[in-house]
Amino acid sequence: MEAILSAGIGTPLSRPVADALSQVDLVTLTPGTPAFVAAVEQVLTGFFATRAAIVAPLGPVFVDAAEALAQFVIRGGKRTRPGFAWTGWLGAGGDPAGPDAAAVLTACSALELVQACALVHDDIIDASRTRRGFPTVHVDFADRHHDAGWPGDGAEYGRAVAILIGDLALAWADDLVHEAGLAPAALARFAPVWARMRTEVLGGQLLDINGEAGGDESVDAALRINRYKTAAYTIERPLHLGAALAGADDTLIAALRTYGTDVGIAFQLRDDLLGVFGDPAVTGKPSGDDLREGKRTVLVAEALRRADAPAAARIRDGLGAELTDADVDRLRALLTELGAVDDVERRITELTDAGLAAVATSTATGQAKQLLHAMALAATRRAA
Repeated sequence: MEAILSAGIGTPLSRPVADALSQVDLVTLTPGTPAFVAAVEQVLTGFFATRAAIVAPLGPVFVDAAEALAQFVIRGGKRTRPGFAWTGWLGAGGDPAGPDAAAVLTACSALELVQACALVHDDIIDASRTRRGFPTVHVDFADRHHDAGWPGDGAEYGRAVAILIGDLALAWADDLVHEAGLAPAALARFAPVWARMRTEVLGGQLLDINGEAGGDESVDAALRINRYKTAAYTIERPLHLGAALAGADDTLIAALRTYGTDVGIAFQLRDDLLGVFGDPAVTGKPSGDDLREGKRTVLVAEALRRADAPAAARIRDGLGAELTDADVDRLRALLTELGAVDDVERRITELTDAGLAAVATSTATGQAKQLLHAMALAATRRAA
């Protein structure tokens, strides 16, 4: 079974990481609540503590890097992916009062480390300077290089360290799964889905990079990126992972995946709007950041599809440029005037409704249907 997950069995522990949840009431745990966030963070904090003995012999440089990863993971986040995985498990009949509940939640929490890898690397690719109101990892280590007075290119050093920290997050995600204490049969169902999810998120990132470099401005290309870069590992595969742990049948898994794909794309479409129109005090990122980064989102693709030649030129000239706040305001107004904002809002509504319909007619438990309804609205109507 170790061969199915790329990082092997990790470092065996005398007690499963899931023991960190021994004092948590898993029966009443509800995704999206402070208690759920705290439970996931308890797992992650406990896991990072188990890495200390592994990291220490490598010296203070690696200790600092591992600590930076721990801070990045623990500092903020709604724990959306573990929440959907837990709900998928509940929806397929998982028993939160049962003996395997803590191991399941621990395995679900490993999704936060996959997310950390994606975010750290994405910030490098996009040259983002802040994340959740703090310097991005590559900027943090560039600043450390500067403060230490070292020779060489501090920015290059920061990027190199951040790449390795992102890699470490992905490797440790596998370790956390292996050390969760899952039963062999559950791990056997979980592992193939986990492998597909990781491939999809990396493939989606590559599609995104290639789309920007190749200049593919179509709506279809942008939706394909959303499908694999975000929807697959944010909602669809987490639900699939949870349902697989509970031994769900193919029909229920198909319904959950339909919900996950539709709501996951709607989630990213909302993100696209926030990346242009969001309040920096709420999003933790500069206003209009997606425009400055030149992201080829569905919002931009739809605007280009509708624009005449002069308007399209204004949009293309602005993407990836050093824009003032006034420039951002003018591009926002243009996207709105072209009807692209209304189109994206329409897509969000239609996708959310379709996803909810798939779950409503499924064999998922009543509790899970209620949770998924609330989670869909939270994912697609959020302000950050």
